[in-house]
Amino acid sequence: MSCPHVSAVQPVTARTGGCEECLNSGSSWVHLRLCLTCGHVGCCDSSPNRHATKHFERTTHPVMASFERGERWAWCYVDQMQLDVPGRVAKSLR
Repeated sequence: MSCPHVSAVQPVTARTGGCEECLNSGSSWVHLRLCLTCGHVGCCDSSPNRHATKHFERTTHPVMASFERGERWAWCYVDQMQLDVPGRVAKSLR
């Protein structure tokens, strides 16, 4: 099975260096995820606030990539599947 949403992702610029909402509230995070639609940086589901998932629920932007140094994978929330990061967006990651 392939994910049709990955074909729509484009290079983005991360809006912050950490989870946007956690930075604003003084909370902490475990790992970061980058929205490949708008550049929002949110915390992963292992983090207390799960802001990446909340961003998807609020915006329906389907694909997030790991925003951890050296990691090159993405997740589609709609299709519930892990994806390879397309080469065209790899420069958006750390």
